Amino acid sequence: MSNAKSLEELEQKQDFIRRHIGPSPAQVSDMLSALEVSSVQELIDQTVPASIRLEQPLTVGESRTEVETLSYLKSVASKNKVFKSYIGQGYHPTNVPHVILRNVLENPGWYTAYTPYQPEIAQGRLESLLNFQTMTLDLTGLDLASASLLDESTAAAEAMGLAKRVSKAKKANAFFIADDVHTQTIDVVTTRAEQFGFEIIVGKAEDAVNHDIFGALFQYPTTSGEVVDITDLIAGVQSKKAIACVAADIMSLLLLKAPGKLGADVVLGSAQRFGVPMGYGGPHAAFFATRDAYKRSLPGRIIGVSKDRLGNDALRMAMQTREQHIRRDKANSNICTAQVLLANMAAFYAVYHGPQGLKTIAQRIHRFADILATGLKAKGIALKHSTWFDTLTIVGDNKADVTARAIAKGVNFATNHDGEYSISVSETTTRADIAELFDIILGEGHGLSVDAIAADVEANGSESIPASLVRDDEVLTHPNFNSYHSETDMLRYIKRLESKDLSLNHSMISLGSCTMKLNATAEMIPITWPEFANLHPFCPLDQAEGYQIMIGELHDWLVNITGYDAVSLQPNSGAQGEYAGLIAIRKYHESRGDAHRNVCLIPSSAHGTNPASAQMASMKIVVVNCDKNGNVDMADLKAKAEEVAENLSCIMITYPSTHGVYEETIREICDIIHEHGGQVYMDGANMNAQVGVTSPGFIGSDVSHLNLHKTFCIPHGGGGPGVGPIGVKSHLAPFMPNHSVINVPGTNIGNGAVSAAPYGSAAILPISWAYITMMGSEGLKQATEMAIVNANYLTHELSKHFPILYRGRNNRVAHECIVDLRPLKEQSGITEMDVAKRLQDYGFHSPTMSFPVAGTLMIEPTESESKGEIDRFIEAMVSIKGEIEKVISGEWSIENNPLVFAPHTQGDVLGNEWDRAYDRFYAAFPVPAVAKNKFWPTVTRIDDVYGDRNLVCACPPVETYRD
Repeated sequence: MSNAKSLEELEQKQDFIRRHIGPSPAQVSDMLSALEVSSVQELIDQTVPASIRLEQPLTVGESRTEVETLSYLKSVASKNKVFKSYIGQGYHPTNVPHVILRNVLENPGWYTAYTPYQPEIAQGRLESLLNFQTMTLDLTGLDLASASLLDESTAAAEAMGLAKRVSKAKKANAFFIADDVHTQTIDVVTTRAEQFGFEIIVGKAEDAVNHDIFGALFQYPTTSGEVVDITDLIAGVQSKKAIACVAADIMSLLLLKAPGKLGADVVLGSAQRFGVPMGYGGPHAAFFATRDAYKRSLPGRIIGVSKDRLGNDALRMAMQTREQHIRRDKANSNICTAQVLLANMAAFYAVYHGPQGLKTIAQRIHRFADILATGLKAKGIALKHSTWFDTLTIVGDNKADVTARAIAKGVNFATNHDGEYSISVSETTTRADIAELFDIILGEGHGLSVDAIAADVEANGSESIPASLVRDDEVLTHPNFNSYHSETDMLRYIKRLESKDLSLNHSMISLGSCTMKLNATAEMIPITWPEFANLHPFCPLDQAEGYQIMIGELHDWLVNITGYDAVSLQPNSGAQGEYAGLIAIRKYHESRGDAHRNVCLIPSSAHGTNPASAQMASMKIVVVNCDKNGNVDMADLKAKAEEVAENLSCIMITYPSTHGVYEETIREICDIIHEHGGQVYMDGANMNAQVGVTSPGFIGSDVSHLNLHKTFCIPHGGGGPGVGPIGVKSHLAPFMPNHSVINVPGTNIGNGAVSAAPYGSAAILPISWAYITMMGSEGLKQATEMAIVNANYLTHELSKHFPILYRGRNNRVAHECIVDLRPLKEQSGITEMDVAKRLQDYGFHSPTMSFPVAGTLMIEPTESESKGEIDRFIEAMVSIKGEIEKVISGEWSIENNPLVFAPHTQGDVLGNEWDRAYDRFYAAFPVPAVAKNKFWPTVTRIDDVYGDRNLVCACPPVETYRD
C-alpha cells in the first residue's frame, strides 16, 4: 500500500513537468527514432561535450504540484504587510481597472506575444503602443516619444546619454542633477555617468547655470512635492548650449503646464500610476519624449505609421530595427527590452478614463492634498513648501512620534529627510484616509472635520499650483481616448486589438535565441495577489518579509543552477544585466589596481547588445573572428588575447554559441582569458540549453546575466517586461549593484544602482520562482534535454529540404538551428523576408530573421512544443520550399507568386480584382491544417521605406478615421 501511495505521490509531483514539456512519451520515442538514437541520454551524450557536463544533479528540490506551490507561496506572501502607502517618490498606489486587469495583464493573448518585429501580425499591440506615444506627447508637450523604457531612473540615465550626444557644449563633461530629484534616480544616473567617465554635479536647481555642463536634470514636481516654475532654469541651461531634461510625474501633467511648453528638451518619467501596481518596484513602463531634432538619438523603440502594399495605414516599429545588432558598439543605447505590457496597461488606462476622467482623478488627488494641507496649517503644522500637486513635506521635531503612530495604524510615510517626513496622496486615497492622517499627525481630539475643510477649500479655491503653471491646453483629443469609456466598449476595443496579434495562445513562435515557451497559468497567478502587487519598493524591510523569503529562495536556486556564488536580481532587462556584470568586472579590476584593464574581446557572432553594453562600460572592443563552422577562431583568440594582455578586461561569449552549437573549446577559451588576467562574461541568452546539464560557473566563467523572460518563463509581454539578474563568482560578488534607498545585502556600500528599485521588477519574480518550484531539479534538467531533442528533430527534418548552416559534434545542434536560405535566394530571387511573411499565411510567426547571419532563419522550438506542432511548422516550411521551386522553374514569376505578395489579408483575398498566378484559396489556405485554425493578418506587407521617409509617431488624425 505504501509503495502504491508513493507512486501516486510521485506521479502527482511530476504532473507539472508533463504539462510543461510538450512532447508525449510516444512523441519523444518517434523523434528519437528519427534521430537514430535509443534514448534521450544517448542524444545528450552525442551533443553536449562530456568535459562540461555536470557531475552532480541540481539541488533545488523535488517538483511540487501546482496546488502545493500556490498554497506555499500564498503563505509566504501573507508575511508581507500591505500598509497604506504615502511614500511617493515615484511610486503610488493605483486602481487597476478590472477590465484591464482581467483582459490584458491576466490575458495570454497580451502577455505571451513577442516583440512586434513582424508588424503585420502585431497591429493590435502596435496601436496600443501608438496610443502610449500619443499620450506621452500630449502630456509632455514635445515632438517625439518612444514606446517605453525600463523605469524612470534608467530613462533619466538615457536622457543624460542623449544630452551628451546632441549637446553643442562639446567640451563640457559634467551633467547637473538638482538635489530635489528622486534619490534613486540620482543613484542610477551617477552609476551610468561613472561608466561613461562623466562628472556628476548634484546641487540646488538654481545653481545649474553656474557650472560648465552638457546637460541638467530637474524633477517636476520635486521629490519633496514642490511645484516650481522651471522655465528660467531650463533657459539658463540652454544658454550654455546644454540640454535641459525634466523628470515629471505623469498624473500631475493633467493639471500642470507641460514641461515641453516650459522649454524642456527631454521629458521622462514613470507611467506606473496609470493603472499599474507598485509591485515592490516593478515592472513599470517609463515614458520618454524629446525634440524632433534629436530623433536619431532617442533611446528605445518608436512606433510609426506607414502604409501596407494596398495603401492602407499600417503600424510598425520605426527607427529601431534592433539597432544594437546593426550599430553594435556605436549604438545609442544597449536597451533591447521595452516594457510593452506595462505601457499597454498605462495606455489602456488613459483610453478607459479619457481626458476628462484622468483630469478628474488628478483634481481629486490634488484636492485631497489641499484638504490635508489646510487642516495641518490650521493646527500650526509647518509645511516645507507653499506649492504642491500631491505631496506635502512636513517640518517638525516630532517626526519619530508621528511615524510611530503611522506604523501602528498600518501607514507608511516617506521619512528620508532630516527632521522632515513626506506624505503623497494618490488615486486610492479617500476622505476616511485624510481623517486618519489628521489623527496620526495631530493625535486624537484635534477637532478637524474633513467635510468642513473640504467645503472651505472648495469655497476659497486653491493656490497650491502657481497660476502660471496651470495647464490650459487640451490633451488626449484623439478619438481613441474619447470613445471607450463604458466597460462594454472598452472590453470590445481590447479584444479587437488582441485579435490582430499572433501570440503563443495561437501557435508556436519559433524565434531562435528568444525562447518563446510555455508561461504556465499557475506561474502567472501570484503576480496579481495584493500581497505582491501592492507593496512600495521603499517600505520598511519588516513589511516585505514574504518578498525577502521568495527572493532569497529564488537567489539560492539560481546560484545552484548557474554554478555561481551570488546573484543580483536588480537588473530589469537582459541588457541591464550585461551592463551590471561588466560594471562588476570593471570594479573588480579597479580594486586590484588594474583600472587600465579596459579591453573587451567579443566574438563576431555575438548578440548586438554585447558590444553596446561594453561601450556603455567604457570598454574598448576587439572583435574575435569565427571559423567557417561558426565557432570562435582559437588562433585569432589566442593572438588577440596575447596582444591586449596587459589591458584585457574580459571576453563576452554566448554559450551555446549564437550559432546554436556547443563549442568544444569553451573551457579552453575561459582558460586563455584567465591566463591573461581577464574575466569571462558568459551571455545567458541560451541558458535554457544549460540548466541541469552544465552551468556557466562549472564551465569556468565568472559572470552571466540570466534572461528570466526566456529560460525561466517570465513571458515576453509583446516586447517586455524582462528581468536580467546576474550571477557571479565570489570574487565579483562585492561589486554587484546596491541601492541608495534600500541596502542590498552582500554588496559593497556605495555601489551604484542600475535600476530604480533595489530588486528590479520584483513583482514578476514569483513567475520564475513558481517555474523552478514546480519543475524541481529533475524537471529543469528534462526541460533542457527536451529542448535539445526538439531542436535536433526539427533540424533533422528541415535538413532534408534546406541546408543547415552550423552543426556541432556528431552533426548535432543545441537548442536551435540556422536554416540557410541564401542558395534558394540566389536561384529564385525569393528573400528570407518573403519566407518570413509567407509563414504568416500558414499561421506562424517568423523565426529570427537574418541573425546572426544575413539571409538565414534561426529557429528554436523549445521544450514546450509538441511534436505535432513542430511537424506543422515543418510542413509549412516544406510547402514554402515547394513554392520557391515553382519560382525557380518559371511556373511563377518573381513578381507574381504567393511569397512576394504575402501576407494575405481577408480584404486582399476577397477583393474584386485578382490577377495573381495562384488561386485565392491557396493564398489563404496553402495546406489543410491552416483551415483548422486560420489566423488572418490584418494588413498586407508593410512599406518600411515609406514609413521612414514620412515619420509619423502619434495616432493618425481624426480625418483618417472618418475616411
